[in-house]
Amino acid sequence: MAITSIAIGSPAEAGQPDALKAALAEFISMLIFVFAGEGSGMAFGKLTNNGSTTPAGLVAASLAHALALFVAVSVGANISGGHVNPAVTFGAFVGGHITLIRSVLYWIAQLLGSVVACLLLKFATGGLETSAFALSSGVGAWNAVVFEIVMTFGLVYTVYATAVDPKNGNIGIIAPIAIGFIVGANILAGGAFDGASMNPAVSFGPAVVSWTWDNHWVYWLGPFVGAGIAAVVYEVFFISPSTHEQLPSAEF
Repeated sequence: MAITSIAIGSPAEAGQPDALKAALAEFISMLIFVFAGEGSGMAFGKLTNNGSTTPAGLVAASLAHALALFVAVSVGANISGGHVNPAVTFGAFVGGHITLIRSVLYWIAQLLGSVVACLLLKFATGGLETSAFALSSGVGAWNAVVFEIVMTFGLVYTVYATAVDPKNGNIGIIAPIAIGFIVGANILAGGAFDGASMNPAVSFGPAVVSWTWDNHWVYWLGPFVGAGIAAVVYEVFFISPSTHEQLPSAEF
């Protein structure tokens, strides 16, 4: 089972050059992703006088995030595995594919990348607000948690099927495309309800820069629960003990 493969790692791992390079790659990938994704929403709002919540705005956000994530995962894949998401890193940890020590490094780098991207956006746009994720009218916090659980489950399940499974064969080539597509599709499904984060770092950066924390916990609890469930399900039912192995982070 997945739980038996969990590894804490050695504290010395945090200072190893490959771990630091991987964390830097996650920082850069997250910066690219958030700058493009959050920036597209800001640009659409400017062009339409804050009409980013229209159907066209939702489609634009979906497309921007899908394309940006495809690139962000691709450029980080050979160095850090291209997680670009603390929830994805958590899913990899639950499945025994990354140690806790390296996971913490990734989480720090991912959060910093998101904050820096939002600060750069605020400066480059002359002080425009980087809007924090928020629940739509009539959507309760626990409704949003369910949305985030289901959407992140789909995301991390896709990551496992296309990038982590040792039997994926040639399908691994399309992993960044599949990951970008599922995020784009989920934004179309849940964007009008809670913003469709699926990524605690993506929610964290705008929240820090705008200092808006209403229901922020939703965007941590939902993705981490969804990622954990996806990891356990895929490990238990589709990766047999005989094929399980500790994957180098560059392969994920």
